[in-house]
Amino acid sequence: MSKLKSDYPDVVYPDLALIAGVDEVGRGPLVGDVVTAAVILDADNPIVGLTDSKKLSDKKRDLLFAEIQEKALYFAIGRATPAEIDQLNILHATMLAMQRAIASLTVQPEFVFIDGNRCPQLDMPSEAIVKGDLRVAEISAASILAKVTRDREMIALDRRYPEYGFAKHKGYPTKAHFAALEKLGVIPEYRKSFKPVKKALGLL
Repeated sequence: MSKLKSDYPDVVYPDLALIAGVDEVGRGPLVGDVVTAAVILDADNPIVGLTDSKKLSDKKRDLLFAEIQEKALYFAIGRATPAEIDQLNILHATMLAMQRAIASLTVQPEFVFIDGNRCPQLDMPSEAIVKGDLRVAEISAASILAKVTRDREMIALDRRYPEYGFAKHKGYPTKAHFAALEKLGVIPEYRKSFKPVKKALGLL
């Protein structure tokens, strides 16, 4: 199998067959899980148009989401719950969610590219790549899987609690979200360690 290459010359791919990319979505929201994805792409079955999920339209993300699941060699989703976020803090919960995504892959990678500036503790070599979702195809694919997965969970939560507007703001701290939180109160899916939620609970 041929090896995928980055379009960015400063990203050096190791001479290994099974290289995973990992990204997270949902560090900033006040509600819901932080969701991660791990993806090992197939160099002989390329996917055109991979980039940072935030730069894609909803329609394009959905199309690529399906194509990644069809063409990737292996992929998996990991997550950490609001309770785990409250217990560990968002950074450590994100690292845990990344570890879970990698551990859930059917075949373990030989090397892992992580989006950002920090790697979780892993059993294989890894490298953190700042703006990796723009620079490494495997991380771009992971960002798309993670974002579509979490966005769909927010849409499902919106069906249960339509007054909060989760389908629109996806749990992020917007003016409309603050207004709903103040008016309607805290549901179990909120991250109770986050300052606006603490305020709504009367803990500040």
